[in-house]
Amino acid sequence: MAINLDKLVGFHESALKIRTERMEVIAGNLANANTPGYKAKDIDFNKAMQSAMRDSAGGAPSRSAGGLVKTNDRHMSGNSASVAANFDMQYRVPTQPDTGDGNTVEVQAERNRFLDNGLRYQATLEFINGKVKGMKKALSSGGQ
Repeated sequence: MAINLDKLVGFHESALKIRTERMEVIAGNLANANTPGYKAKDIDFNKAMQSAMRDSAGGAPSRSAGGLVKTNDRHMSGNSASVAANFDMQYRVPTQPDTGDGNTVEVQAERNRFLDNGLRYQATLEFINGKVKGMKKALSSGGQ
């Protein structure tokens, strides 16, 4: 019986990529908290995961990092490091009144989102670690 690591951690690999990209977007928001006219952005994690799972299941043609549709498996995908390029970046709607400079970054809310995303990232890593440990244990005891 062949071991398929994609089935073991495929979902969680996608989650880590999206969480990493989301952390970068939130960090960018925090870095631009004092930039006049800057609009806070975010990635909808649920929509991004649905899209990633649909693409990995062979659904719709996947998009490369440049936003081009990949219609053949032999096409180059470009820079696959940027997951956010595959999803529509959304602008955050501020809950506080405008400060007059047009900046929509709410520092405390962004910090909370950053911490929440970081905790969820860590939890996903722990879950993957548990899966790998279980697989190693099964492989080492399987030959006895």
